Amino acid sequence: MRAALATGVDTPLSLVERDMPEPGPGEVLVKITACGVCFSDLNLVRGHYPFARFPVVPGHEITGTVAALGSGVSGLSVGDPVAAQFLYDSCGHCDYCVSGDQILCPYKRITGIVANGGYAEYGLFKGPYVTPLPAELDPVAAAPLMCAGLTAFNGLRQAGATSSSRVAVIGSGGIGALAIQYAVAMGARVAVIGRSADGEASAKKLGAELYVASRDTDPAAALKAWGGGANVILNAAPSNEAAAVVLTGLAPDGTLVLCGYDNTPLTLAAQPMVLNRLRVMASPSGSPHDLRDTLAFSAQHRILPKVTPITLDEAQATLDAMGSGSGGGRRVITFR
Repeated sequence: MRAALATGVDTPLSLVERDMPEPGPGEVLVKITACGVCFSDLNLVRGHYPFARFPVVPGHEITGTVAALGSGVSGLSVGDPVAAQFLYDSCGHCDYCVSGDQILCPYKRITGIVANGGYAEYGLFKGPYVTPLPAELDPVAAAPLMCAGLTAFNGLRQAGATSSSRVAVIGSGGIGALAIQYAVAMGARVAVIGRSADGEASAKKLGAELYVASRDTDPAAALKAWGGGANVILNAAPSNEAAAVVLTGLAPDGTLVLCGYDNTPLTLAAQPMVLNRLRVMASPSGSPHDLRDTLAFSAQHRILPKVTPITLDEAQATLDAMGSGSGGGRRVITFR
């Protein structure tokens, strides 16, 4: 089978032929239909994950069909449409795993960073972390839901977004565009903060009622003028500074949730946080039950990202374009 292999930091992907893997006990062999190219894949080859294991097959936004089952796997049959996510597996025994918060397990392993992922024609995944894919979701367009969608949906839930919330989303790229749609579908009022006015039309088409271009307008002041501030601000931009400058745009008791971030310190003004009982949190992607909820909600509300299919041979060029800021939308490797 063909696969793309990350062999080290700042090293181009290698296109290789590998033997077809065979599922062991508890494992599922998936014939991969599609794998989204995620910013985390770029961070892998940039060396941002000190725990990464090289060589490794990148990719954790995976859809496909069950090709074979190892012993002990229940609830799946050969031919079933399925998905695999950022979380490859966890210990299964700690308090977090037992309570269904496997994403917080201290011993978790990450797909495409520690364990082989989806830049390949076939992949081996752990049975409890393989999720049925709803029939209503196109497997190519749905691939980014396994990370970007899950991160956006679960981030909104963890931050307490409801139908009565005012939700502001910073950035309208992969995570941000989906966060806008999820918040609108939840019944929330939605504002979007972008760097320039160029993103206003697309943000409003997704359902935002307010758009703020931060180059031209103080985004915190604009949010305060919007009904007294946002109850939830979700940072989908890969920038801690972008999150910090909108902190005072929160309403009292509001929450700033980091889904996007960079490797710089996050510096926040303490006094407005104390005086207004503001909260700041971060949210990793999610556990298996969170992905099931994300996919069910996406199917119910017909929420899918716009994607451009590419071939495995184009994966490196796509990562290069992302690194230069010219990625131009979501790319999904297809194996059809």
